[in-house]
Amino acid sequence: MEKQQVSTSAAPGAIGPYSQAVKVGEFVYTSAQIPTLPGSGLVASGGIEGQTHQVFKNLSAVLEAAGSSLEKIVKATVFLKNMDDFAVVNAIYVSYFRAGTVLPARSAVQVVRLPKDVLVGIEVIALA
Repeated sequence: MEKQQVSTSAAPGAIGPYSQAVKVGEFVYTSAQIPTLPGSGLVASGGIEGQTHQVFKNLSAVLEAAGSSLEKIVKATVFLKNMDDFAVVNAIYVSYFRAGTVLPARSAVQVVRLPKDVLVGIEVIALA
């Protein structure tokens, strides 16, 4: 199976030597998306709520560019600067999935620091 690079200007460009996502066979592997705005690279406003919504906008754009969508996510990893934000992120997270559907498997970890000192980042594996 060949790797295909996934890239879209509808999501922030990579800020290092990596791809926004890689598609292999029937799977899409995204890099962690952080809450930066496409084009400007500025961090979304609105604290953890605004940043979490922006992360999902970025994930959605990358997945769409790969021929996938949020509904096709099978595994997510959430990186939090502060585990005290866990409940707020959970409430926003679940709002991006249809009620009654199988939610993705997920891990959530607190990290010391994220790029650009953001509060949250999420990477996913999805079906193509």
